[in-house]
Amino acid sequence: MKIAIIGAGAIGGYVGARLALAGEDVTFLARGANLQALRANGITLRQEGSEQVARNIRATNDYGEAGPQDIVVLATKAHQVAAVAGELPKLFGPDTVVVTMQNGIPFWYFHRLGGPMEGTAVRSVDADGSLARRIPPERVLGCVVYPATELVAPGVVRHIEGDRFPLGELDGSSSERVHRVAGCFVRAGLKAPVLDDIRAEIWLKLWGNLTFNPISALTHATLVDICQDPLARSLAADMMREAQAVAGKLGITFRVPLDKRIAGAEKVGKHKTSMLQDVEAGREPEIDALVGSVVELARLTDTPTPHIDALYALVKLLAKTMGENGHARVRMESV
Repeated sequence: MKIAIIGAGAIGGYVGARLALAGEDVTFLARGANLQALRANGITLRQEGSEQVARNIRATNDYGEAGPQDIVVLATKAHQVAAVAGELPKLFGPDTVVVTMQNGIPFWYFHRLGGPMEGTAVRSVDADGSLARRIPPERVLGCVVYPATELVAPGVVRHIEGDRFPLGELDGSSSERVHRVAGCFVRAGLKAPVLDDIRAEIWLKLWGNLTFNPISALTHATLVDICQDPLARSLAADMMREAQAVAGKLGITFRVPLDKRIAGAEKVGKHKTSMLQDVEAGREPEIDALVGSVVELARLTDTPTPHIDALYALVKLLAKTMGENGHARVRMESV
């Protein structure tokens, strides 16, 4: 199948490499140093002491040159989607499927859901509704990203652990196309279970992200540090209970108990969250999709979230201060 990977960063690079190594027709849409490296050397995947290079790829920054695709994997961070959304229609054919791999509440959350909130825009991730107009939800398959990967150099991805990418139609149906995409991922050595409620899986991952990311960004603490500090652990639990209340009003049930979710984070050990990594690297941190969206949904459902609100205010101020001091810079090389 013809597959375009938007964002040749840690996740996009990993997925694209696995698909290309499995023989799929992969085109990376990239910029800057990543684009140059991909054109010169292909995509390199390092894992478990081995190294594989997929040279049978294309790389361009011209969406029109890439042309219509069977699958578009949207692997940028949530706050980078708007920068590429206007170009995506150039990749669309009659049956093109868009697989969204952003963390947090997605722009399409209330689309194809049914019920009284059908079509409601999530303004924190799609302020003017332009994403939903440019990326029609009818084309979208939801996806939750579980692997840990790292872009160690332009065009070089290190796989740390995990290979699970659950997929789901937005309306919960078991369509031919979702099974076709899942089969493509499975042939590439990835796990891609098809779920009938992809939103519940999004919330399960977000449950940890919205909690541990802002705490770590503000304290520079790792996951195990947060979980083993009594005060920080209590704060995390309070935030998770608030998020659970919001999700519950939206019909979401968590399949993992709160204590087990915290214990799972603790087992990861001395791991720096993505938000902390962004802060330390001087990149714009991903805040609204992970935290701001939950605050927005709390207001929509009349759910009090005082602890989440407080952390959201603090990390937003942190990002603003970084920008004013010249420490934050948006890096678009991976887009």
